[in-house]
Amino acid sequence: MQGMTAGEESVAGEGSAVVSPEWLAERVDKRTSRSIADTIAELIREGTLAPGTRLPTVRALAAALGVSPATVSEAWGVLRADDLLDTGRRRGTAVRRPHTSAPSPAPANGGPPSSARWAGVDLAHGQPDPRLLPSLEAAVLAGARGPRLNSFDKDYITERLLAAVAPTWPHQPQAWTVVAGGYEGSLLACRSVASAGDAVAVEEPTAPRLLDALRRIGARPVPVRCDAHGPLPKELERALADDPVAFVYQPRAHLPLGHAVTDQRAADLARVLSRPGVRTLVVEDDNSGPLATAWAPGIGAHLPDRVVHVRSYCKTYGLDLRSCVVSGPVEQIDRIRAEHAHGMVWTSRILQDALAHLIEDPGARRAVAAARERYAVRRGLLRDALREEGVDVRCEDGLVLWVPVAQEQSALLHLASYGVTVAPGSPCHSGTPVPAHVRIAISRLPERPAPVRELAALVSAAATGATWEEFD
Repeated sequence: MQGMTAGEESVAGEGSAVVSPEWLAERVDKRTSRSIADTIAELIREGTLAPGTRLPTVRALAAALGVSPATVSEAWGVLRADDLLDTGRRRGTAVRRPHTSAPSPAPANGGPPSSARWAGVDLAHGQPDPRLLPSLEAAVLAGARGPRLNSFDKDYITERLLAAVAPTWPHQPQAWTVVAGGYEGSLLACRSVASAGDAVAVEEPTAPRLLDALRRIGARPVPVRCDAHGPLPKELERALADDPVAFVYQPRAHLPLGHAVTDQRAADLARVLSRPGVRTLVVEDDNSGPLATAWAPGIGAHLPDRVVHVRSYCKTYGLDLRSCVVSGPVEQIDRIRAEHAHGMVWTSRILQDALAHLIEDPGARRAVAAARERYAVRRGLLRDALREEGVDVRCEDGLVLWVPVAQEQSALLHLASYGVTVAPGSPCHSGTPVPAHVRIAISRLPERPAPVRELAALVSAAATGATWEEFD
């Protein structure tokens, strides 16, 4: 192994190496579990830590780093979940050796793969990988140093946050406010215009949280089918026959399809909405925010006075900031603020200015760009492996793959029998009969082809309804 001569020792009888805690501690930049895990993962991927290499004990590395053993133990858990480490009582913790036979451990009789590999990997929820999120420490400190702390005045959006987000916005809105997360933003935007019984046009399929928001209001969803460029104008035109009070769509990183609305499609949709007598409000749900790979001006670039734009920052910077910026016509933003007054009234200035710090900070921007690239790698590995298995998937962005299956429930049960838990596709539909799908989250996937190919093989068998024996 290169670069380890000062820190490695022979391991009697095993022919492998053991890394000294001091050698490893020198390579860890930050004393956090995430940084420890990321550093070791990178050393493994680049080959500096070869398969079979023994790592220091938890207590020894903790002492060398000056952190608690719990911090190192948490990092070890992350690396085991990513299938990078093996832990045994007698031989300690070591870099996992690659499998030399089937894609995953299998019984001698040629049975199916073990469920142990996937039992601890979240393939259902599509939440960000905590290890890829920027650090919040400097951001929260910056927020705590902001002006007007503990003032009883209502700062619906602080001056610093407005200055940070305005240059990044797809159009120039009339008014702004901040709420606690993308789901609340979408719910309040719909509530600002829709009441029980009202029709609301919504993409088909769409994010389950949007349909849940409409159910909570009691509104009636009217489906608008999509293609790879976004909602179909003819479908929107048909939906307008129901006189919907709002049209809700995702301009980019669409969940579950992964597309971004093209400039031409946005212009075509705007023309449909501009026809005489149509006063339908548009709600743009930008749930991935800066984490999305595409830039999509959306319908707001054409009809800014008819668009409420909801941008969540939770996937980009983490759930603890609970940050979502909403813009739109003054009347609608006033209604959103009034609805918000039943709960938190306005969002903490500390959290608002912490978000502003992250948007402006070059280090945070680099971390977001790196996370975007890592997710693209994970998404591409599974997408390409599924296509090699003959499964037709399309997804260019987002944290979820939309996978067609013969029957949803049987596919879910089939995968669960191998320890693979994915999400059903049916909650993405408003009730119309559609082909069956499942959703597979890519955010926690290992970035190594072998285990991903194994997963693709399992998904292929589940998609077709084949037994393992038929598949194998």
